[in-house]
Amino acid sequence: MGFTAEQEALVVKSWAVMKKDAAALGLKLFLRIFEIAPSAQRLFSFLKDSDVPLDKNPKLKAHAMAVFVMTCESAVQLRKAGKITVRETTLKKLGATHFKYGVVDEHYEVVRFSLLETIKEAVADIWCPEMKSAWGEAYDQLVAAIKVEMKPLPSSS
Repeated sequence: MGFTAEQEALVVKSWAVMKKDAAALGLKLFLRIFEIAPSAQRLFSFLKDSDVPLDKNPKLKAHAMAVFVMTCESAVQLRKAGKITVRETTLKKLGATHFKYGVVDEHYEVVRFSLLETIKEAVADIWCPEMKSAWGEAYDQLVAAIKVEMKPLPSSS
């Protein structure tokens, strides 16, 4: 069926509200992921051997904001482009990185749940089942695009 005009409008409207708080919302997303699945922290090399609290870790903050913005921006562009619009090189790198660190379906499910909960809290006054469905569909399409690229990057030799 694809991403409808109604879904696009809901995603665009909610992203407009969230954009200014992307750094805080990205961090909230990752703190929620680690609360649900503490073992997921092992997937992030920059968290190993770090005694900085998660909510103060500058590398986690930067990563969390980048992931949140990329996820939301790809959702906003989905209908116009008809597909996920992350640059192909970025998509290949995302796929290879997720492959290398052993990301599995359960991880994507935790992120999906955490993303929807984070957005729901951020736009509580306009949240509705249709908005949840729109963000869920956008996330699912992003994950599908990443999974296609989940293989080692070809060596550059």
